[in-house]
Amino acid sequence: MRILLVLLSLISAFPAMADELARPELEFIFKAFVTLDEPHELGNTKYGKRRIIGINGGTFKGPLMQGVVLDGGADLQTVRADGTADLVAKYSLKTDDGRVIYIQNSGIRTASPEVLAKLAKGEAVPSSEYYMRTAATLEVNEDSPYAWLNKSVIIATGRRNADSVELDYYRVK
Repeated sequence: MRILLVLLSLISAFPAMADELARPELEFIFKAFVTLDEPHELGNTKYGKRRIIGINGGTFKGPLMQGVVLDGGADLQTVRADGTADLVAKYSLKTDDGRVIYIQNSGIRTASPEVLAKLAKGEAVPSSEYYMRTAATLEVNEDSPYAWLNKSVIIATGRRNADSVELDYYRVK
């Protein structure tokens, strides 16, 4: 009986906490078309098969910003034994109003062996046939009109093309 009374007193203490936590929503920020160099295959290392792909340009456009992808970044990949690629891309954008945005984008791309083989050959594969998701950190000057990016959780979905990557970036609200 005493345990029941303790439980009832605990339950009555929670009404103030009964409100639901904010559910995250996604706000589209921009679509990026990132053009790529030919991959440099390092081969199997102690962490897996390493691949470095230079980023040589592209464009991005969204409701609040647009511009170009700057040359000089890279997509650093580690391919696991099952074919899943751990992705780490580092590159910069330049907005039409001259602001530079640094991106570090980390995630994975995975699919069935058949789909991964098609992607490796540069064949077009619908993005619905594989999983390519990333979490991105964007950095801008604190005085920039885009400073809100410094305080936002950003995710992206992607599509791998023969010589480019297409990414849709979203802010988690």
